[in-house]
Amino acid sequence: MSTRTEQLAAAGVSIWLDDLSRSRIVSGNLAELIASRTVTGVTTNPTIFQGAIGNQNDDSYQAALADLARSGADADAAIFALTTEDVQAASDIFRPVFDSTRGVDGRVSIEVSPYLAHDTEATIAEAKKLWAKVDRPNALIKIPATKAGLPAITEVIGSGISVNVTLIFSLERYAEVIEAYLAGVEKARDAGIDVSTIESVASFFVSRVDTEVDKRLTGIGTDEALALKSKAGLANARLAYELFEQAFATERVRALVAGGARVQRPLWASTGVKDPALPDTLYVTELVAAGTVNTMPEKTLQATYDHADVTGDTITGNYADAHAVFDDLARVGVDFADVTQVLEDEGVEKFIVSWRDLQQTVTTALEHTR
Repeated sequence: MSTRTEQLAAAGVSIWLDDLSRSRIVSGNLAELIASRTVTGVTTNPTIFQGAIGNQNDDSYQAALADLARSGADADAAIFALTTEDVQAASDIFRPVFDSTRGVDGRVSIEVSPYLAHDTEATIAEAKKLWAKVDRPNALIKIPATKAGLPAITEVIGSGISVNVTLIFSLERYAEVIEAYLAGVEKARDAGIDVSTIESVASFFVSRVDTEVDKRLTGIGTDEALALKSKAGLANARLAYELFEQAFATERVRALVAGGARVQRPLWASTGVKDPALPDTLYVTELVAAGTVNTMPEKTLQATYDHADVTGDTITGNYADAHAVFDDLARVGVDFADVTQVLEDEGVEKFIVSWRDLQQTVTTALEHTR
């Protein structure tokens, strides 16, 4: 009898773990999750690395930090070394998955510095630096979907680098991300690059949308407004999948695919439930459709394995309801364009705060080991 995570995978959802640490790698835990929980990829971000390297109960980075201290490395150089080493090691663990899925899964993401979110040229330079350093075909370089990030996405993909586009909150920005991806693939093709080697996912955030919208609905306070709580995140993601289906069914895309290009898959991010009143697998079981990725915190992964009710596609039959939710949100006074801009700004700022904390943690560790 198949497990619930196997059922989810059979429905077309790739399960990626939203966490990475050196202890998870060296203990064998990551390999165990691949074997027992149907995990086929890993995503990281500045907050995840801050949690891993800054964990006082985890000494797996101590030897590497001592070596870096002796070499005279500063905090930024040490962070670059530690995080790329983790991604290299995880990529090697996932290499059999990468090979067996012909490069679709077995992917490990690493993000450019959040300080660069509004600097196109610096983002391009760091993405290329990370790609060269990790030097694994199954890596993904994460670039945020800010206005400055869009041309960087095109340029990086046009260089033959696989990209995880992150921090997408609105359908309008998602449409721009799709265009940036397609333009990048065309650029790579025109440069003679084998486009079949380029993989990309578009990370559409879910639970954070509900957190922000529900706060506004509570402030409005009417019965009609309160009845819409916890509906915006799923509706937004479902409409993103509708846009994905439309955007990747054009003649332009068919021509690219015929030349070996891959479709940029939607990835559901921020799928851990923030509201304890909601089912803990809500953003998993209600976002099932073929050709998607769901990147889960370990708590959500284990809940999915334990008791998720996987019933097949829960997206494509719900487009009308999703549109109705947005009509209702507008009617009660929720400015969704403002919601998504606030979330994008907050998302960048939260990663900057995590990066600063990480820099301080590593600076302190280097000083103590010198």
